[in-house]
Amino acid sequence: MKPEVPIEVDASSGEWSVDGMPMILVPRHFFLNNHLAIESALGRERYAELLFHAGHKSAYVWCEKEAKTHAIEGIAVFHHYMKRLSQRGWGQFRVESLDAPAGRARVRVRHSVFATEKGEKACYMFRGWFPGALEFVAQSGRKLTSTEVQCAAEGHDHCVFEVSPA
Repeated sequence: MKPEVPIEVDASSGEWSVDGMPMILVPRHFFLNNHLAIESALGRERYAELLFHAGHKSAYVWCEKEAKTHAIEGIAVFHHYMKRLSQRGWGQFRVESLDAPAGRARVRVRHSVFATEKGEKACYMFRGWFPGALEFVAQSGRKLTSTEVQCAAEGHDHCVFEVSPA
């Protein structure tokens, strides 16, 4: 099967890229083992806080670059971000509701890599991604946050995150 996202590999450096953005491909177990080791060393609360800020910044920068690359703007950037996340093995992301001017969104995640592998509420890595992307889209200067209000690891069919003003 041909990937929906064109992956380019530089013959001389071996660097992978998608839409001109450098990527690293690693086995899922490798990533998750590292993730869990850091969580164990720092404690979940501290690690979740660090991931929120790192994920927020990364989502904002990714949306900024992708908007330029694909000449898209507004909520189309947020939807594009969800599509690309869904194509990269994190889970299947779907926007249930979105009100950019109000700084609010609701995102459904099916097959979260964290809920699937860990079997407990562990999807906190995603928390910073949604507000970071929505802050780029809204361009209001308003700081946003998100909360996981439902997790598949707790017996639900899917995870749900709600984005709101901080």
